[in-house]
Amino acid sequence: MKILHTSDWHLGRSLYGRKRYEEFAQFLDWLIDTIEEEGIDLLLVAGDVFDTSTPSNRAQALYYRFLNRVSATCCQHVVVIAGNHDSPSFLNAPKELLRALNVYVVGAMTESWEDEVVVLQDHQDKPLAVVCAVPYLRDKDVRTVEPGETIDDKNAKLVEGLRHHYAAVCAIAESKQSAFSEAGYTRVPIIAMGHLFTAGGKTVDDDGVRELYVGSLAHIGKDLFPSSIDYFALGHLHVPQSVGGADHIRYSGSPIPMGYGEATQKKEVIVVSFDGTNPTVEEIQLPCFQPLERVVGTLDNIHARVEQLKQAESQAWLEIEYSGHDIVSNLQELIDEALAGSSMEVLRIKNRRVIDRVIRTIQEEETLDDLNTGDVFARCLDRLDVADEDREALTVSYNEIIQLLDEEDVNAE
Repeated sequence: MKILHTSDWHLGRSLYGRKRYEEFAQFLDWLIDTIEEEGIDLLLVAGDVFDTSTPSNRAQALYYRFLNRVSATCCQHVVVIAGNHDSPSFLNAPKELLRALNVYVVGAMTESWEDEVVVLQDHQDKPLAVVCAVPYLRDKDVRTVEPGETIDDKNAKLVEGLRHHYAAVCAIAESKQSAFSEAGYTRVPIIAMGHLFTAGGKTVDDDGVRELYVGSLAHIGKDLFPSSIDYFALGHLHVPQSVGGADHIRYSGSPIPMGYGEATQKKEVIVVSFDGTNPTVEEIQLPCFQPLERVVGTLDNIHARVEQLKQAESQAWLEIEYSGHDIVSNLQELIDEALAGSSMEVLRIKNRRVIDRVIRTIQEEETLDDLNTGDVFARCLDRLDVADEDREALTVSYNEIIQLLDEEDVNAE
């Protein structure tokens, strides 16, 4: 059996206002071809299918068209879990219909752990795998709130809640694996899925990866998970990586760069082969569907790099940051002249000298549009002269409220 693990598609995401549907379509075309070439039996999508809880019609069309195309390939099953960006009810809405295409969707934790255990069979009704399809677990799913709790109490309960959930779901999978073994089907693998932030996980600037939980213990160690898991397909972090040196616990990463911090990063999907013994893990690198280039430096540096890219006939989308000492008020015009006749496009220009000058006076002239929710709360604390020793607890409580608002499923009724 061969498994392909992917995650964090973020269909519908834009970059500084630039729509990226062509990139997403090219990736999904490539994924179909790779499934066929590799002879994939099971496709795992470990969360964040969409970038928002209310995806556009075009993003939805990409998703459903892809699932329909997969059903016509050698791939026998698809398992999709929700990530923190997804709306659980939106993903779950067509789940019964998608079962006709052998697509299994788990959008949210349910009352029964059995609902997160998917037994997959081949065309001869022989068991292929038992999948623990655990979606993104929200704070309220795994932790109860009690009066007088400290921050450490909250964090400890969160970690214990996650541990207990995976232990319970995997225990069901283990019982099914034992039953298959008694029936003569040996080495039916247990595959786990999750969307979370593990300890030591690597991130990059500008990747859009949110902290999932409020608190310092929110990054979960590999020892939290049951040892019965043969392969663990994780989502949430955009950098491809293994967890704690365990080759069978993996993040596949995002298929396209979500921001310029990921521009030079190698993107990949994971192919896992089971032949009755230990799984073999292979990394398959994705092509670059749309090059991104960050250019930082003086005006001469910027012109030199732009000229190099023009000579190479680059079609990159550029982020340009001027960091010279002189104030250049017509930077936009100079950049436009330098790019004339090329296929490149500038998505953002940052004039560091002008920014520094503006920041010195922004306090008097700023509006709410210039601040995020954390900035506003910090200003309130300043205005009310809140003591430093009280700020941490107040800020944690405030962040918990913001998290609950962010995680509210606007599609649920």
